[in-house]
Amino acid sequence: MNAALKPTLAFWTDAEELECVSFLPEAPDVMTFCFRSPSGALFSHEPGQFLTLELPLPDGVLHRTYTISSSPSRPTSLTVTVKAQRDSIGTRWMFDHLRPGMRIRARGPAGKFSMMRDPAAKYLFISAGSGITPMMSMTTFLYDSGRAPDIVFVNCARRPSEIIFRERLEHMATRVAGIDLKWIVEEPDPYRPWTGYRGMVNQLVLGLVAPDYLERDVYCCGPEPFMQAVRDILHGLGYDMARYHQESFGAPPAEAEAVPEDVVPQEDALAEVSFAASGKTARCAQTETILATARAAGIPIPSGCGMGICGTCQVLRLSGQVHMVHNGGITDEDVEAGYILACCSRPIGNVTIDL
Repeated sequence: MNAALKPTLAFWTDAEELECVSFLPEAPDVMTFCFRSPSGALFSHEPGQFLTLELPLPDGVLHRTYTISSSPSRPTSLTVTVKAQRDSIGTRWMFDHLRPGMRIRARGPAGKFSMMRDPAAKYLFISAGSGITPMMSMTTFLYDSGRAPDIVFVNCARRPSEIIFRERLEHMATRVAGIDLKWIVEEPDPYRPWTGYRGMVNQLVLGLVAPDYLERDVYCCGPEPFMQAVRDILHGLGYDMARYHQESFGAPPAEAEAVPEDVVPQEDALAEVSFAASGKTARCAQTETILATARAAGIPIPSGCGMGICGTCQVLRLSGQVHMVHNGGITDEDVEAGYILACCSRPIGNVTIDL
């Protein structure tokens, strides 16, 4: 069905499926999938947040986490832009099988990587590869506000043809004065002259593309080695790292939640996990996670990042104590209410889970 739905003036929640309405190739091995709510509900999220999609693979449901590339300022649809790596399973399935009219379940939106949480007058967005997706969402949001933003937008790619969203970003930059685009590529495309920056990000290049970087809040997203390089560059230049923000599912942040020493799991100690709704009980080592224990018992728990970032595996702990070291995927309020993240929680003694 291609007819546009009249918005219902209600907001979508993950209790409702998403319907794929279109897909668009963006660059080599990069595709944008557009979704709408079957009921016509609007989408509300912070620019930069992510969704966890439930992909119905032949061998079972696979959960994969993707940043939302659209902006909440355009609430009638929602897009994710995904890059298929050589060993991709879920993304390759989307490329081959996800088509208009199909409906899938999703969890979210979630995540704290958004300029709305720490508004600033001037921004420096630095990304590489598909790390450009949250920057696209945030830039579109600021562009749609009607006020001229102050953004230096730096994106690194192997070749110019691999720059995602290049045309759309350049169009926005022609309409307002406050979007300063800086493309940095490793090498040009064959037979296509390139007059922009070439090479890798370093202190000299950063000074050239954003001379006033000390005055800007930095948002960075890309492969972990890339973000580590950016952190090292900024630190070496005396940048105030309290104004640095990054998003990554490849490695946990440097700091994690402090855990009392008296509840640290013991390698030689056993624990027992009871699943109240299923009526099953499983014994495991205290060093095993709730997620692994549940799967061994045949009880599926949705999971995404596996590092306590995305919050997909949140479950309710009815009783008992766990050792949980997460990386921002659960709020203090949820922890106080008894929720835990199964991927990074280890049982101490007897624990009961509402599953």
